[in-house]
Amino acid sequence: MMKPKIGIVVFPGSNCDHDTFYTMHDVLGYDTKYIWHKEKSVGEVDVVFLPGGFSYGDYLRTGAIARFSPIMDSVIDFAENGGVTIGICNGFQVLCECGLLPGIMQKNDSLNFISKDVYLKVENKNTPFTSDVPDELLKVPVAHGEGNYFADEATIKDLEENNQILFKYASINGSTDSDFNPNGSVKNIAGIVNKKQNILGMMPHPERYSNSILGKNDGRYIFKSIAKNLIN
Repeated sequence: MMKPKIGIVVFPGSNCDHDTFYTMHDVLGYDTKYIWHKEKSVGEVDVVFLPGGFSYGDYLRTGAIARFSPIMDSVIDFAENGGVTIGICNGFQVLCECGLLPGIMQKNDSLNFISKDVYLKVENKNTPFTSDVPDELLKVPVAHGEGNYFADEATIKDLEENNQILFKYASINGSTDSDFNPNGSVKNIAGIVNKKQNILGMMPHPERYSNSILGKNDGRYIFKSIAKNLIN
């Protein structure tokens, strides 16, 4: 069976690059490499990850400086030409900053850093990122200070009409009431895709819950979905 080739971009301040590498390479057995932010090309890869962390120390604004790293021209070109691109946490922030995904990230409404497990309701299972997810709910962790997703009403309407909202923060019973929103994100949004469904941005960390030795495997279903769709 063909194994997808994974590239993980490393910015100064990235701290989930090793978590992502471990999950992709050691747990799932995919061909995986790091891509330093000063490189000019992502190379021959099937999937590009922008990992979580604090790129450039989150100075100025989360993801705002990373967006101008030399590698990003190649990442944007890769994504705009249909390459599977995933931004997790800080990576989601970078995707918004460079315009590959709509919306912005604000400080959590509590103004506190949040680190805890959350439930995600899968809003659209007909995407390359969710087609192999067996259940409607996933349990994964969040760890962020600026994960409060915001977009204007027209953008939110567009996301809804095109089924681009993939994940919403939810209760253990699947309720997406605001009571289960950890950061104030509009409409409880935790993850979205572009219209072509090849770019995913999400604040929670599926790479941290993808190892059976931890007894927490929900995250791997997202990565299995990607691999399955690449092979097909």
